[in-house]
Amino acid sequence: MMISGGGGKSSWSSSTSSWIPTTSVSASGKRIQREMVELNNDPPPDCSAGPKGDNLYHWIATIIGTPGTPYQGGIFFLDIKFPSDYPFKPPQVIFKTRIYHCNVDPDGLVSMGILKDGWSPALTITKVLSEVRSIFTNPDHYNAVVPGIAHLYSGDRAKHDGIAAEWTVRFAK
Repeated sequence: MMISGGGGKSSWSSSTSSWIPTTSVSASGKRIQREMVELNNDPPPDCSAGPKGDNLYHWIATIIGTPGTPYQGGIFFLDIKFPSDYPFKPPQVIFKTRIYHCNVDPDGLVSMGILKDGWSPALTITKVLSEVRSIFTNPDHYNAVVPGIAHLYSGDRAKHDGIAAEWTVRFAK
């Protein structure tokens, strides 16, 4: 630890020979760091994510729209916010890119089982990104946060897909 002395000089404490950081990383921070390494080593297809600046608890993610869906070719940006008691509580996932989807509310908040009651500390951010990407091909229209989009998906899939594709072109390309 560096200790400031008089006259503008500095001296190092000699209690140990190794440098000791002035801040310690919490258990949740260590878990997030491990998951970041895992994600970098084996990312889900068409997904990337990492900390925003030096804030380990706030990440930015990118998901490329799945081929064969109305989201195809879109580049979707998301915020991921980890709670201080992660992994015992799920992260919050928010689309920053507008998307026409029954599981994403008008503010971009993703509503999925694993981000609510289905959360388990055994889940990782890699699994979360994979599940978010999977809603491009398999929306959960039975547990929608935007019922109108879910009804259109169930009742007139072609019209739903057309609108979703228009939004993708307009907001994600």
